[in-house]
Amino acid sequence: MIAWSKDDERLKEGISLWFGKFDEDRPRHGREPAFPREPWLAVMESGILRLPFDEKWGGLGQSLLTTMYVLEELGRCCRNTGLNFGITTHMVSTGVALQRFGSTALKDAHLPQVCAGTAIGTHAVTEPDSGSDALGMRTTATADGDCYRLSGSKAFVGNGPVADLVVVYARTEPAAGPLGVTAFLVARDTPGLTFGDPVEGTGLKSAPLCSLFLDDCRVPKTHVLGRVGAGLLVLDHVRTWEILCCFIVSTGEMRRRLDRCLAYAGEHSAFGRSVGGFQAVAKRIVDMKIGLETSRKWLYDTAEKFTAGRKVSADLATAKLVADRIAATLGLGRAA
Repeated sequence: MIAWSKDDERLKEGISLWFGKFDEDRPRHGREPAFPREPWLAVMESGILRLPFDEKWGGLGQSLLTTMYVLEELGRCCRNTGLNFGITTHMVSTGVALQRFGSTALKDAHLPQVCAGTAIGTHAVTEPDSGSDALGMRTTATADGDCYRLSGSKAFVGNGPVADLVVVYARTEPAAGPLGVTAFLVARDTPGLTFGDPVEGTGLKSAPLCSLFLDDCRVPKTHVLGRVGAGLLVLDHVRTWEILCCFIVSTGEMRRRLDRCLAYAGEHSAFGRSVGGFQAVAKRIVDMKIGLETSRKWLYDTAEKFTAGRKVSADLATAKLVADRIAATLGLGRAA
């Protein structure tokens, strides 16, 4: 595994001092399908949203690996899973896409607010008819002078009810296949853009979803991220960050649950000895530990390869599958 530097450890420890505030009034936020505005203020003050962004825009200039290191601790310490999801969605869907593919003018205008958390971000990919199949999307963007006119609808937009900035993926050339999709940065107050009512999901109550509607929404050509027709390249980069960051938060949550199991096994007794002394219980705990460390290794190793510029499609899919299955089969993914 990675040998973290003293600076990495100090950064993690400093930001983690705020995680208790993120968790305040968690039972209420866990019941109500609403964005946790009060904890978000603590998120803004903590600096966690600034992690992967360049200092010139108010960021902390940290690498993907260091960002994941801090986010893993977020998962371990903060039980407000909806808020954790909102943090990674904001950071990756809008911030990472804007920093990597936005023009200097676009970054100057919006990235400082993304770093500060004063402008909440999301992206809109999934559609009612095609789901998350980007090649099947029907939302269109038609060139019109110095603008594009966007028309269509999106579904299950995370952070949507509170988003100030949305990265919208739309077809600029329907016949061009994978080269016909473009990414646009769209502000919430853009005429023709409307948001549906919040949708209550089964879990993540404090990370409400909504639909998004585009009715001849005029977006300046200067708001294209990357090149026209290169939207799937933008999405691929963002999805890689998204999977690595979301699942490393999940491993932090796994570690918290494993720690609780260890504490319980050590504190409780049965038949005159510690529960943890029974072979069946000990084996279960060992399996949990192996599963957790396997998940972490796949995620961090994949991040190292990605940072080095190597192809990680297969590694990313494997890391996602391993972490997901281990959380489900070993009981580390249950609410705790």
